[in-house]
Amino acid sequence: MTINTAAIDDAVLALLYLTLHDRFRAWKGHDWAALSRLHERGLIENPVNKAKSVVFTDEGLLESERLFKSLFTTDSKAG
Repeated sequence: MTINTAAIDDAVLALLYLTLHDRFRAWKGHDWAALSRLHERGLIENPVNKAKSVVFTDEGLLESERLFKSLFTTDSKAG
């Protein structure tokens, strides 16, 4: 079985949006490898610190919101 880490990273980024607080921070209770990849892609600041949250980059915040809406919401008009 081959794991699609890009899909995992998208899901983690979307879930980070779920815990958004203080405009650009999110709780970092996710897989460290995925957080590291998101940092390498420039979507979050370095997650390796004592803080319990990560900081989104501007691009990361926009992409996180887009993915959250795409993966976890439904169109209320369709319903």
